Amino acid sequence: MWRYRNPVDVKFGAGAFDSIGQVLAGRSYCLVTYDDANGGSTFADLTRRLTALAGEPVALVRNIGPNPDFIGLTESCRLYAAAKKPIETIVALGGGSVIDAAKVLAAALGDFSRVRTFLETGKGGEALGTTPIIAIPTTSGTGSEVTSWATVWDTEAKKKYSLARPSLYPEVALVDPLLTVGLPRGITISTGLDALSHALESIWNVNANPVSTALAERAAREVLEALPALADNLRDTELRSRLSRASLFAGLAFSNTKTSLAHSLSYHLTLHHGVPHGIACSFSLPMVMRAVAGCDPACDAALKNIFGPNLQAGAARLEATLEKLGVSTHATDHGIAARDWTALVDHALAGERGRNFIGRREALLAAMAA
Repeated sequence: MWRYRNPVDVKFGAGAFDSIGQVLAGRSYCLVTYDDANGGSTFADLTRRLTALAGEPVALVRNIGPNPDFIGLTESCRLYAAAKKPIETIVALGGGSVIDAAKVLAAALGDFSRVRTFLETGKGGEALGTTPIIAIPTTSGTGSEVTSWATVWDTEAKKKYSLARPSLYPEVALVDPLLTVGLPRGITISTGLDALSHALESIWNVNANPVSTALAERAAREVLEALPALADNLRDTELRSRLSRASLFAGLAFSNTKTSLAHSLSYHLTLHHGVPHGIACSFSLPMVMRAVAGCDPACDAALKNIFGPNLQAGAARLEATLEKLGVSTHATDHGIAARDWTALVDHALAGERGRNFIGRREALLAAMAA
């Protein structure tokens, strides 16, 4: 027996952004986006376009950094609480960090302490809000526009939390590939590899089901074909569209499974070594793939649909693809001392996301030694 569910109303395609006025339908809104320092003139221009289509927001939150943390989100909630009149919905215009921050704002209702208490103690869920969210992603990678959780960082305590509530699924996702055309090469690669990680991690996952796996297979094939070509031709709108679609499908896949071991490994690298999330969660994918081969017939079948009948050869091609994109598959190149690598893997396996992994520790250790 299995179940698949995703309640987000998705509108995909060039020009989807222009329907924001109809989607808001006159509701007052808080706009969450980047400021000029983090987003450059691109987001100032997009903000002007949005207000021309939907009217002025009653609150503007644009202090969002790459990894939303307790300090920044406290200020974000203060800005939200300063709204000129009651907020009926939140528009999140940006990458995964913006959409995650919007989910925190939807739950916090202007008071971050509500969310912090819930994250740290698991208590107080009844006090969290349910403000509707309209998500407009400007990167192709996180899939946050179709998931019900947000990653929140306590950078001072070096901890990562996941705010997970069914009410945090966005009401609507407007996925417009044209909004990603101006992304630089580094962000294009990092976010694209995040999408690849979501796809593969939802396959070697204890929560996998036939629908999530079918979505993940399509997403992984698209990323592997489109991303290397796009890295060499950043203005190609067809490749941008393919990568946006792949990211969306990967998001729909892991919205039901959550992520697994590679993501669990990534959190230490991001918190302690500043490795960008997409790189931190993708560099270990070939190792994990080698370890999981042969563990589960359904997983093997899905991976063969992506990589061909020889999974070890497929892992080697995956490794070569990452290296071609400038991503080393060696932990030591990302700041991890060789003597600490096994302990870090053990810690990741014991974590919430690591427990979703279908593979065995022994196979991982053998893959690490290969």
